Amino acid sequence: MKRHGRTLVSTAGALVLAALAAGCGSAASAGAAASAPPSASGAAGDAATGSASASADPAASASAQAAAWAKWGLTPLPPAPAPPADRPVKLTRNGKVPVIKQVPTDQKVVFITVDDGAEKDPAFIRMMQDLKVPITMFLMNDAIKNDYAYFKPLQAMGNSIQNHTLHHPAMNTISEARQKQEICGDQQILTRQYGTAPFLFRPPYGAGAYSTALNTAVQDCGPRAIVYWTETMEITGLEYQTPSRKLQDGDIILAHFRGPSELKGETMTAMFANLLKRIHEQGFAVARLDDYIQKP
Repeated sequence: MKRHGRTLVSTAGALVLAALAAGCGSAASAGAAASAPPSASGAAGDAATGSASASADPAASASAQAAAWAKWGLTPLPPAPAPPADRPVKLTRNGKVPVIKQVPTDQKVVFITVDDGAEKDPAFIRMMQDLKVPITMFLMNDAIKNDYAYFKPLQAMGNSIQNHTLHHPAMNTISEARQKQEICGDQQILTRQYGTAPFLFRPPYGAGAYSTALNTAVQDCGPRAIVYWTETMEITGLEYQTPSRKLQDGDIILAHFRGPSELKGETMTAMFANLLKRIHEQGFAVARLDDYIQKP
């Protein structure tokens, strides 16, 4: 994998491709609640009050968080700071779109992005429900079309779904017309399936990210930024694109929805746990990418 120098938000430059192996409760009815006897209603009220009191107790909250992370063999990451009121990445409604490789911030945060969607491990959803680590998903239709519903619980947790083409081609190897078909087609399907139009696009392999042809296709299809990355998560460790071989404030990490067939027998949850360990070792929190981007 070839390395690049550190870049913040850029709209031009030469891209050396980073060659990646890409695969890239039910609720009780209102009627039942209304007909509950006074004693049951009172008990429910007492339980709700107790739950609220527990959640307001920092020690109890920290203990519950530690227990949730321990289920996965992990220690909780530092809490993410409040995102800046003045979001550092500002997108425009029209014109050339920026290439975002790193978010300009002095907060000790990194951002996790997860690509493709081939692996659909139910345990990963349970893990995310326990850990509440924010991710941004760049989904490719060929990988997700057999089970669009899998990603909806992840979306419901506040994790946005973004564009990653229909079929995962290297965009600099296909015609301008085909590039537009790939991006616009995925944009339409993701918008229909998940109810929100993607505003970010990631080219497979990073190919053509800085090209005029790709930039024009992205503009025509709707997304307002191209997102690159600064590290790639493999099975147990990170591959860096910077000489320091360390995480930096605002880094964007690339991971994939992958399973044992692509992870040498390891599971998606094991890979993600290893990623969180590498982040924890360097003292970073994980923030939500959307919270640092001002939409047009």
